[in-house]
Amino acid sequence: MDPETGGLRFVVLEHRWNGVHWDFMLEHGRSLRTWAIDEPIVAGVELPARALPDHRIAYLDYEGPISGDRGSVARVDEGLYVPIEWTADRVRARLSGRQLVGEVVLWSARPDLDEAPPRNWKFSLGKVS
Repeated sequence: MDPETGGLRFVVLEHRWNGVHWDFMLEHGRSLRTWAIDEPIVAGVELPARALPDHRIAYLDYEGPISGDRGSVARVDEGLYVPIEWTADRVRARLSGRQLVGEVVLWSARPDLDEAPPRNWKFSLGKVS
C-alpha cells in the first residue's frame, strides 16, 4: 500500500507469448490478483477475461523476458487503485493510472460453475474521468 495516498498499486502488462494478451494485476496482500485480457482495454467495452493464479509482487515493476520461455512483458499502464468491492466472484475498484482512470469491474461470467475461484470472467472499465 502506498503510505502517502492509502492506495494499492495496479499494473497492466502486455504479455507476448503465443500471441498477445494483457495481464491486469491488482496488489492484494503480498501478491497480485491477476486476470488475462485477450483484447486491448477500451473504456465502456465489456471484455472477456481469464482469472490466472496470483503473481509475484515483483511484476509491479518488472518488464522483460519471462522465465521458462514464456515470452516477455512490457508495462502498458500503472498506478494506484482503491477497492470498492472485493468478493470471490466480483471485484470493483477505482483506478488512477497514467492511462486508465475510472471504475473497473471484474465479475465471474459463469457463477453457476463449481470453480473455486472462477476462471471465466468479464472486465469493464467505465466512468472514465
